[in-house]
Amino acid sequence: MSLRLRMKPDESPGFQDDLGVHAQRDLRQQIAGVLLQRVDAVTADAVAIFPFSGAETLDVEFCRNVGRLLVELLAAAVRDGRLDSRGGGVADLHHVLLERGLPMERLFAFAYLTERTALDELAIDESFGATSEPWALVAQLVRRGSFDLLGAYTERALHEPSDLAIVDRLTTLYTRPMFRAVLEKELERASRFGFPLSLILFDVDRLSEINRSHGYGVGDKILERLGITLRTYFRQHDWVARHSEDAIAVLLTRTDPDNAAELAERVRKTVEERLEFTDHRDDTRVAVTLSAAVINLTIAVGDVVDPERLMADAETAVDAAKHDGRNRVRRIDGYTGVQPQRPVAGGV
Repeated sequence: MSLRLRMKPDESPGFQDDLGVHAQRDLRQQIAGVLLQRVDAVTADAVAIFPFSGAETLDVEFCRNVGRLLVELLAAAVRDGRLDSRGGGVADLHHVLLERGLPMERLFAFAYLTERTALDELAIDESFGATSEPWALVAQLVRRGSFDLLGAYTERALHEPSDLAIVDRLTTLYTRPMFRAVLEKELERASRFGFPLSLILFDVDRLSEINRSHGYGVGDKILERLGITLRTYFRQHDWVARHSEDAIAVLLTRTDPDNAAELAERVRKTVEERLEFTDHRDDTRVAVTLSAAVINLTIAVGDVVDPERLMADAETAVDAAKHDGRNRVRRIDGYTGVQPQRPVAGGV
């Protein structure tokens, strides 16, 4: 499954409004140049934290090698506006991680940490520091480069044998562990920069009953077709994953709440209209429907959201939709699980 963006960064209307194509290309080159000049500093800052950030303490030299690759790939992604998953740098990263068996969630944590330390280093640069006019665009280009880096790596990993659980074989969507890693890091990112997120959880109605009555092969076929259907409705940089036996989760970043709810409703309606099937043993027509929940989060800088609670609340909302009659979307705005940043003790 490709993670290539539908719109290249240079073609983004917001980018075009800020700078012309040529000026933006020069800015990309300048950012990449600074990152490469300061690769040792960025790597050192990230490695100072990362080896001790998980349950297992990692070898510092291993982390230093991975960190340097991440900074170099980030610089290339910013410079070119894309990153080729078949390139040598991505291949080197993949092979290093395979040798150590580093879980995907720890790679994502390292990549986000590298992005953050890279921005800290760029913020003190005289040409485009945090107080300069183009800083907002600089930060946006680096964050987009970080996403492209992870996308290129994931695409590479999909096409090489690996023990890393990335894609569910039946639906060809991402796996639950992969989604959990992404959700945690995107919530952290939203807390740093203050942008909205939407979480959609789809659950196939009566799938267990369908399996009992018509065979488990039928249930698998429904999930397979559902995976194909969902990929057509969401952007390439949205995260779509198999959450459980009969549920699919979708994470949308920087998406208008009305658009998220509309997408969920369109998926629900499409499944109702197109995934119905006939059991040819007795010509019984079997309806296939979804119950869904859409949780729209407005996150201010410093707010905290517990990803486990968020998923649990989404499951509760889906259960409510089923209780209301199934085949419907339950929308939640103003999610109560967002915890505002607490004031520092003794502060003004």
